[in-house]
Amino acid sequence: MATSVLIGAWVAAGLTLCMFSFLYKDNPFFRFGEHLYVGISMGYTIVRIYYDVMVKSLYAPVTQEGKWWFLIAAVLGLLVLTRFIPKISWLSRISFAVIVGFGSGVAIPRIISSNILQQVQGTLRPLLGNNGQSLFGMAQLNALLILTGVVTVLVYFFFSIEHKGPIRGMARIGIYFLMINFGAGFGYTVMARMSLLIGRFDDLILFGSREYGYASLVLLGMISFGLFMWERGRTRTEPPPD
Repeated sequence: MATSVLIGAWVAAGLTLCMFSFLYKDNPFFRFGEHLYVGISMGYTIVRIYYDVMVKSLYAPVTQEGKWWFLIAAVLGLLVLTRFIPKISWLSRISFAVIVGFGSGVAIPRIISSNILQQVQGTLRPLLGNNGQSLFGMAQLNALLILTGVVTVLVYFFFSIEHKGPIRGMARIGIYFLMINFGAGFGYTVMARMSLLIGRFDDLILFGSREYGYASLVLLGMISFGLFMWERGRTRTEPPPD
């Protein structure tokens, strides 16, 4: 086995056990793993953003493709940093105005198209067969159920009129659809987290084999001993109760 794979297995097993140590209580091993994860994630994100923005989106187009007008966007980006200089912080408003105005002009048509028009089209299209002729089947039944859910949920969030009579009944049906949706979403989230947990246990079992030098078992013993010594030292330094 390659040395890099073996080192990676020990590091993965050690960090996993450090995070699981929180099941006992907040301790230095968990804080080490937490801080290391946050630090590496932030460092990777900063380097990645720098490469994608400064190198791929600015330096390369300007120097290699002659797109000098990209420098205007660079200047606007630099003006945002003037927020940290109180005397010239007003210059950042220029950048924010351009960002909000241009962003809204680009985003609003796409949001209307994708979140409204496409949703309406996707909800109604299954109800119609070829050449606009209605067909009856499971697909159309499912589409009718979806249409009912969409309409009743929209009625529930329509607060301009009082929910009485038929409106009250439709709003009540909308609540049922919302509860089903929330329940299904919560169940999916729980199952996804359980899948991640099972994956970590599979890795710990794999890394605990002889092939990986019993990494999981050795590190579990070291962390357990470390928690014992930490707890013992902490109880010694605590003042006695009155």
